[in-house]
Amino acid sequence: MTATHESAAESVISAGEPQPAPGATPPRTPLVARAAAELVGTAALVTVVVGSGIQATELTQDVGVQLLANSLATVFGLGVLIVLLGPVSGAHFNPAVTLAEWWTARRGGPGVTAREVAVYVPAQIVGAIAGAVLANAMFGEPLVEWSTHDRSAGNLLLGEVVATAGLILLIFGLARTDRLRFAPVAVASYIGAAYWFTSSTSFANPAVTIGRAFSDTFAGIEPGSVPAFIGMQVIGAVVGLALVSLIFMNGRTAPEA
Repeated sequence: MTATHESAAESVISAGEPQPAPGATPPRTPLVARAAAELVGTAALVTVVVGSGIQATELTQDVGVQLLANSLATVFGLGVLIVLLGPVSGAHFNPAVTLAEWWTARRGGPGVTAREVAVYVPAQIVGAIAGAVLANAMFGEPLVEWSTHDRSAGNLLLGEVVATAGLILLIFGLARTDRLRFAPVAVASYIGAAYWFTSSTSFANPAVTIGRAFSDTFAGIEPGSVPAFIGMQVIGAVVGLALVSLIFMNGRTAPEA
């Protein structure tokens, strides 16, 4: 979910033009602008996730309806954020994606540099925390209230491996097949689906996981559960990259006969 080499103004969803692999952000976009985009984008994403969770619990006691409201808000919010900020920073909003791109660059493909990782990841984490604090403030909750929502069960950790592996496979699979123009819809749709088909409700993002620990609400996660969740997300990213290498061996799909 990145912009093209030619112009910072080109969108990841421009029709008819094949898109480069993740990491190919516009060279004329200053790093400070990309860092700001990652911070603001991640903050907005966590605000959507936490805020919609709080709103849902205030409107209904039905947990199924709460999850539906939370997932729909996330789908729409994430899609908009990718469209808006993708041309600037690549719209990672996720250290797992950033680190996967860095690994791709180390292997000779396009991707972010170590310097960019050192800027992107802190920006994403700060943004995630700020987003949770903002959501708390909007709904009259304490600005920082550590979550008591325990998510340490083994089945939930397995869910995070599956969710993150699928996300990495999707993003880098789109890149390998020159279909990144579909990233806003595809990525948002995947996250929305993964809310329901994974036991963990698909955090699939270390920064978002950290941010959600700052809100003792529907979308929160107990701080003690955070390290294991992040560990499983890293494992999921490794699995996802391995699947990309296996399925898209030649860098793109074979032409039709």
